[in-house]
Amino acid sequence: MRLVAAVLMLAASAMAAGIDGKWKAKFDTQIGEQNYTYEFKSDGEKLTGSAANAMGSHDIQEGTIKGDDVSFVENIDFNGTAIRIEYKGKIAGDEIKFTRKVGDFATEDLVAKREK
Repeated sequence: MRLVAAVLMLAASAMAAGIDGKWKAKFDTQIGEQNYTYEFKSDGEKLTGSAANAMGSHDIQEGTIKGDDVSFVENIDFNGTAIRIEYKGKIAGDEIKFTRKVGDFATEDLVAKREK
């Protein structure tokens, strides 16, 4: 019984470590190439952290992680206009394949890679 409990604890720990840490992405958008650094911290199914690019750093909101599925929101101010960016992705090892919906303007695909 103790062995089963230990294995379950290790599995839960491995899942949590699956996203925790720093990730980088470079991708093309309607306003040009974007370079992002994401910092993630998981606590069960809750995901917190930040998304940073040349325009600043923003706390992620509404973050969830369920298995290898991840989603969160980045709210930014672009030249005085509030824009909600919704991310949905899937973790595969050291990569997260995201689709992000930028307000009502665009939908973009990107890959974030774990920083080592």
